[in-house]
Amino acid sequence: MQEFLNVTILAVLQGVAEFLPISSSGHLVIGQHLLGMNPPGMRLEVFLHVGTLASIFVFYRRPIATILLGLVASDAERRRAAWEYAAKIFLSALPAVAVYFPFKKPIDDLFENARMVGALLMFTGAVLAGTRFLPRGKRDVSSLRALLMGCGQAVAILPGVSRSGMTLASARAGRVAPEAAAEFSFLMSAPLIAGDALLHIWKAIKATPAEVAGEPSWGVVACGAVIAAVVGYFSLDILLRTLRGRWFWLFGPYCFTAGLLVICFCK
Repeated sequence: MQEFLNVTILAVLQGVAEFLPISSSGHLVIGQHLLGMNPPGMRLEVFLHVGTLASIFVFYRRPIATILLGLVASDAERRRAAWEYAAKIFLSALPAVAVYFPFKKPIDDLFENARMVGALLMFTGAVLAGTRFLPRGKRDVSSLRALLMGCGQAVAILPGVSRSGMTLASARAGRVAPEAAAEFSFLMSAPLIAGDALLHIWKAIKATPAEVAGEPSWGVVACGAVIAAVVGYFSLDILLRTLRGRWFWLFGPYCFTAGLLVICFCK
């Protein structure tokens, strides 16, 4: 029962914080240090990522279908538009890839430093609060704005920095329309989340029996994936509502306060 409860808490944290601009990595550190929770094992981590990836595919199933069908459409204009959008997604991934692989070890080490994570969570809060003073735009996502959002995504590799927060703040700075920004923000995240899940799957395949000993059972892990997917779906809906209602900046004070608590109470 305790195992299922722990997995449920981690799945809810993953589903909420993966999409709302409050940093899933930062909240995982908060859970581990303040609540005494254990980090997820390799098997569970893979399935939680698969769950949140599934919520993106379900929530944005129509745009995704439009893009995929457009890539092979007979109509030249439709095919060109689909390939251009796909190229923007590819372009947006380049900064994160360029940062992650050369600096993977020092970035991973930051997860052990709770106070640094708290400071980065406060940085996220300051950026989000600052979006209150940026005008709302009506522009589409151009190649340059896709690259700008990709740079925000690269910064969010640091634990405590929100991926959705940085990409949406970058889009606001580029005067991108809120709904277009949100759609592109999460579609551009799908290849990276899928890639991260594949890396974890490879680690799990290579893991020795001793490394996976004591991990939750397959049934509990599957439940965790479903919970992460359902919570992630509703988190996406909440985020879109805050963008439409101009409340996005209110996540800033929350992140700033959460980061301050981590600095004060975590060793």
